[in-house]
Amino acid sequence: MNRSTPWIVVAALAVGGFGAPSKPDIGVNGSLHGRLPFPADNPWNQRIDQAPVDPNSAALIASVGKDRPLHSDFGSFYEGQPIGIPYVVVDGRTRRLPVTFEYADESDAGPYPVPANPPIEGGPQGDGDRHILMLDRDAWKLYELYQAFPNSKGFKAGSGAIFDLNSNRLRPDGWTSADAAGLPIFPGLVRYDEVVELKEIRHALRFTVSRTRKAYVPPARHYASNSNDKNLPPMGMRVRLKASYDISGFPKNVQVVLQALKTYGMILADNGSDWFISGTHDKRWNNDEMAEIRRVLGKDLEVVQMNSR
Repeated sequence: MNRSTPWIVVAALAVGGFGAPSKPDIGVNGSLHGRLPFPADNPWNQRIDQAPVDPNSAALIASVGKDRPLHSDFGSFYEGQPIGIPYVVVDGRTRRLPVTFEYADESDAGPYPVPANPPIEGGPQGDGDRHILMLDRDAWKLYELYQAFPNSKGFKAGSGAIFDLNSNRLRPDGWTSADAAGLPIFPGLVRYDEVVELKEIRHALRFTVSRTRKAYVPPARHYASNSNDKNLPPMGMRVRLKASYDISGFPKNVQVVLQALKTYGMILADNGSDWFISGTHDKRWNNDEMAEIRRVLGKDLEVVQMNSR
């Protein structure tokens, strides 16, 4: 990821609208059984299908690429390498380890509930962002680490944040996070349990673009650019799939993702490849099926009205 300052957000998770969901399953990519990240009034969970279009939508979309396809940045494996960001559900008995931080002044001190052999983005030998996402189902807290490596005492990381999942409180203004935008990662992922088990996603998704503006809009708290070009997207920009776009010809699991893009949209969270939609690394994904998302192009999207900072 591209960062200039590190991070700390206090955000939230709450029970969703699927009745009374049972406790999330412990383990890697454990099912949440419909429990919804953040309270219902949190920006991640707000419908935006009726929101007005931003006056500069066309130029913003063009700056990313109106003829560039959407990309499912998640899946099982590609050429032996894991695709996407895994997570692990833990409980109150999970060992708590100390973590030292490169950006300690904007990281939550911990300790962090890191289980034995935690799932690391890119795998144990990965050289990318190396996120570790841990959801404590008992305390209902989310723990996220960026650039995490084990050491003799616990872990060292670029930065880390602990999210109270019963609160809507944002991180301090101007602070980054595991994402350049100062946002949590887990709530914006495309997850197998939602797509295949629930057959519905009821929150916004996370995406990246290669060029951003030196600006951000809520719920983002941080930018990662030196450009003041008003036609470049600010962090936190929300985009949706146009209501007129026909999704009926896509595989059913892909339709679940595309319907979420119509109803809840996706939030710009980091610098990366253009129109890359984040999801979990999970061996159960059918890569060829989810790759059908590439049939959707930038011109099929529109920007939801915003006020940048």
